[in-house]
Amino acid sequence: MVKSSLQSRLTSSLFVLPYLLSFCAFLLIPILYGIYISFHNFELLSDSHKFVGFDNYVKIFTPGSYLFEQFTTGLWNTVQFVLYSVPLLVVLGLALALLLNQLPKRIRGLFRTFYFMPYAISGSVMAVIWLMMFDTNAGFLNGLLAKLHIDPVAWLTDLPWVWVSLVLTTLWWTIGFNMIIFTNALNEVPEDYYEAASIDGANAWKRFVSITLPSIRPVMLFIIITSTIASFNVYAQPFLLTRGGPGDSTKVLLMNVLDEAFKGKQVGSASAMAILMALIIIIVSAVQYKIAYGRKE
Repeated sequence: MVKSSLQSRLTSSLFVLPYLLSFCAFLLIPILYGIYISFHNFELLSDSHKFVGFDNYVKIFTPGSYLFEQFTTGLWNTVQFVLYSVPLLVVLGLALALLLNQLPKRIRGLFRTFYFMPYAISGSVMAVIWLMMFDTNAGFLNGLLAKLHIDPVAWLTDLPWVWVSLVLTTLWWTIGFNMIIFTNALNEVPEDYYEAASIDGANAWKRFVSITLPSIRPVMLFIIITSTIASFNVYAQPFLLTRGGPGDSTKVLLMNVLDEAFKGKQVGSASAMAILMALIIIIVSAVQYKIAYGRKE
């Protein structure tokens, strides 16, 4: 009996082993090495890497220093993107899922595929499509505005239109994932709940507030946290569409981290910025979880 139990555990461990090895090789070891680098004056093209302790972190928190400006400016631009995009990704993702569930089953799969397809394309393909859409002189959107006798908009060079462009692009590119997750969650809500509420005279809004939202609460939290993490890690959209412009108004933190590492060749300070960014994401995610489940407790 004991031997059988040990064999069962060994078999289970072997199934987990490939994932564990991948986790260590591509996530855990790079994170630990990044922390190690952040405590060194680690120049990209130099063989000598001097240990400097918390010096890189101190520079980031020292007002007036170059790293302080890079970190705070990039962080503020990233926070702006998070505030603009996450609510829309959650609300519109749920709205699309609700609309999808109202369609006849024979065409539901077609629309599900249609909305999810952009999520499957690469960032470079996404950028090519939307650069053609947003082009000031020959873009589709300004061509449409011209037919309506409206002046063209500098979608990628003027504020606040650059933020509008980045958020629109992000919605088109990624909202299909949230829609699919919400759709699966909605399908798990028992129909008996809705039937009982209808018998009691509850209208559609009351059924949504009293049954749908509480039933999909864990999935809602998952979508909020994953959308927030993805938005904090935004890079492709501002890099490929606006290059961080106008000025540095859309230059997000991840762009500054990579510039510090590969243009400035200061990998140590770039790693410190990346570690602080990761800590901020962890704290924000923990706060979101606490807000979602703290009231229940």
